[in-house]
Amino acid sequence: MPSIRQSQVAELVKRSISMYLAQEGSYLYGDPLVTVTNVVMSPDLLIAKVYLSVFNTENKQAVILELEENYVRVRQAMSIRLRKQLRRMPQFEFFLDDTLDEMYRLRDLFQRLHDDHQMGEEE
Repeated sequence: MPSIRQSQVAELVKRSISMYLAQEGSYLYGDPLVTVTNVVMSPDLLIAKVYLSVFNTENKQAVILELEENYVRVRQAMSIRLRKQLRRMPQFEFFLDDTLDEMYRLRDLFQRLHDDHQMGEEE
């Protein structure tokens, strides 16, 4: 369970990265829509795991790779935005959040089972 400070810093980082990607994201990775779904901070607040959802592209991993290639640029922008709130800037690790894709896949699977009458009737 994260501490109160971890949660506060995670929310601060999430808002800052979201704003940065909304403003500068098209320069980094082009047309895909990228949203920050979650940020998890390490207990020492030096590592931020940033989970991203990517839409409007087939190759979602390419967006993550572009962010990793432009890591220095992203970190500099975050240090400018967060310099008054954080003493030490965390390192960022970007991960693809496929929760929505998995949800849609399961929904389609249940719909097919229902259409094929392989699922029991609801009461």
